[in-house]
Amino acid sequence: MNETGACIVQRDLTVLLEKEHPGFDTAREQLSHYAELVKSPAFYHTYRITPLTLWHAASCGIDADQVLDQLASLARYGLPSGAAEDIRRWMGRYGQLKLRPIPGESDRLELECDDTVEAGFLEHIAGQLALPAGTWCLVDERRLHLPASCRGSLKQELARLGYPVLDEAGYHQGRTLEIVLRQELDEGHPFLLRPYQREAVAGFASETGDGGSGVVVLPCGAGKTVVGLAAMERFQCETLILTSNVTSVRQWIAELNSKTTLPAEAIGEYSGEKKQVKPVTVSTYQILTHRSRKEEGFKHMSLFNERDWGLIIYDEVHLLPAPIFRATADIQATRRLGLTATLVREDGCERDVFSLIGPKRYDVPWRTLEESGFIAQVDCQEIRVAMPEPQQDKYVQAEGREKFRIAAENPYKNEIVRRLLDRHRDRQVLVIGQYLDQLQCMARELQVPLITGSTPQAERGKLFQAFRDGELQVLVVSKVANFAVDLPDASVAIQISGSFGSRQEEAQRLGRILRPKRDGSRAYFYTLVSENTREQEFALRRQLFLLEQGYEYAVLRDREGVEA
Repeated sequence: MNETGACIVQRDLTVLLEKEHPGFDTAREQLSHYAELVKSPAFYHTYRITPLTLWHAASCGIDADQVLDQLASLARYGLPSGAAEDIRRWMGRYGQLKLRPIPGESDRLELECDDTVEAGFLEHIAGQLALPAGTWCLVDERRLHLPASCRGSLKQELARLGYPVLDEAGYHQGRTLEIVLRQELDEGHPFLLRPYQREAVAGFASETGDGGSGVVVLPCGAGKTVVGLAAMERFQCETLILTSNVTSVRQWIAELNSKTTLPAEAIGEYSGEKKQVKPVTVSTYQILTHRSRKEEGFKHMSLFNERDWGLIIYDEVHLLPAPIFRATADIQATRRLGLTATLVREDGCERDVFSLIGPKRYDVPWRTLEESGFIAQVDCQEIRVAMPEPQQDKYVQAEGREKFRIAAENPYKNEIVRRLLDRHRDRQVLVIGQYLDQLQCMARELQVPLITGSTPQAERGKLFQAFRDGELQVLVVSKVANFAVDLPDASVAIQISGSFGSRQEEAQRLGRILRPKRDGSRAYFYTLVSENTREQEFALRRQLFLLEQGYEYAVLRDREGVEA
């Protein structure tokens, strides 16, 4: 028994971390490498250790002994019987199966298992995949030969069965393209990779093991785009970049123009407005998955094969739609880099990201970068707002999603927003919400511009630029601003409504204000929720990922903390 331990480890590998324990911060940092936060009530944070969290830890070089040593030092009552065995078994499976090329047979691969895998396993896998007779060959109990075209589906199926594959089958170079990062930007400022950006590229590009595919996890504002550019320089090949929206497409193109020596004519935009396919092409998930009718195919999915890409970059990889997963399963010989602020997916498809894009290659705690000055320090506050009596009556009578929406559109939030704007009158502020009627009302009351999904791209670009230039101090924005919008001087975000319990959305919205401020000042993130409603319950879930990263939400009520 370790009476000073901060955690209680349960038999199902749930870990309870005491919030008021003096070792809380250290324990949270250690758990973040191999567990995920699932609940955060007042006195204990609840973490869950899963096969996937352990595989990601293993992919970053953490072994079972390290995990068990840390848990032993944290566990107040020791580890339950069988817990250590489960952790060793799950982490031990990382590396048991390896996928390799067969010399002289470019269209076939070999799946090899070590002697810890039970006899007959490979033959069982061939049956599970329903491979046509004659396309696969069991060389012996440890080696299975199969078509290279099965590479993606094989990895998906094995991950689903609890057996991650180390993919050492290699990658083709793609068409060569000279890409060099500039050392000086147009304004005369020197341009150098930050230490963690260099480490991220090294982690992704390693020539040992299965380097060349995987995910880099960095906070918004930490320069994930620069990591992508550096990976392009590392591999010197034609590259397809996929991202979340047209605004992001144009930001990538601007970064390519300003930070690399690529000529402008080598960079193309493939969107609803333009269909340019160039040596470096930047597109969106939406255009690739667009179809006029449900029964039609995805005509733009052919972009994956338009050129001999040597690298595909998946920006905001946590948003990857299912049809892109299917296409990615077919191009496993192409290097793949996923960039994201969070591996959390609300659809539960984290294993597909792991198996088809690749394992986590690098991450760094958000608070570590904050302490180093690479991202802004942020105060997070949840303000609980009472509802007017007519709204309360409607809320009581409503059901399901309508209940949440009534709470989210609480009109008393408008007054809180005005007071926050008065408090931060010298700052640049984003007011972010989910519901169009609520946003339109807010923009009218504040007499400020509104950007939604229906705002034309040209107008959207002008408004964002006016905000960057300081001509606009306040913008009201819908969820279109959740992703990849570069607004470096935004220092206050006021969230008036959100997508139920979306952890990824909370992280992305905080990310809008994480760029370091020129004057070194703090940023402020406010979440307004209606008190004693389902919105308050969902807010607790939304905050989980950021709590795991070390952020704390001060909970205030109505006017507390919003006076100037």
